[in-house]
Amino acid sequence: MSARIERLVTSGTFSLDGGTWDVDNNVWLVGDDAQVYVIDPAHNPGAIKEAVGERTVKAVLLTHGHDDHIRFARDFADLVGAPVFMNPADQMLWEHIFPGTAPDATIADGDAFELAGTVLTALHTPGHSPGSTCFYAESLGTVFTGDTLFNGGPGATGRSYSDFPTIVASIKERLLTLPPETVVNTGHGDSTTIGAEAPGVLAAGQ
Repeated sequence: MSARIERLVTSGTFSLDGGTWDVDNNVWLVGDDAQVYVIDPAHNPGAIKEAVGERTVKAVLLTHGHDDHIRFARDFADLVGAPVFMNPADQMLWEHIFPGTAPDATIADGDAFELAGTVLTALHTPGHSPGSTCFYAESLGTVFTGDTLFNGGPGATGRSYSDFPTIVASIKERLLTLPPETVVNTGHGDSTTIGAEAPGVLAAGQ
């Protein structure tokens, strides 16, 4: 038996560099009837807890440290009694929201998070932010890309701590090497596949 994937869309705001924008975020639950991992529990802790139900949350996994992804992560984690994991390269973004504190645990490239016979492998993909991390579930044919790769191309790199050549290199080296049929479950918007996004990313990197 393998894990299943559930998607919840929540709405709120994203703020950085003095601007604020309305956003819809994808919250991903990966698990079975007993346990789940929750990826990027944005905006609405109560609704996400309701989606989890009576299941145990093994951990909150953050793809990166932008405030729309992390602002309510601690509230949600406290509701369900789970630890929060994040790549420490985004610690400065965490401290914008939670000064003088840190997540409960760090994520490093290659870390494996196992549940229900399914392994989520952390792939460090800097560019959108220094600590941006994707989670690849090979047995499910899926990668959770946060804001690194969208339906339509690479994530935004026009704000602080982001870099376009770096994100293109990350996608080429860490994501386009996955099977082309791999489903890309994104931080915002519709899902896509590695094969569908490859031509645009390669063109962008010319």
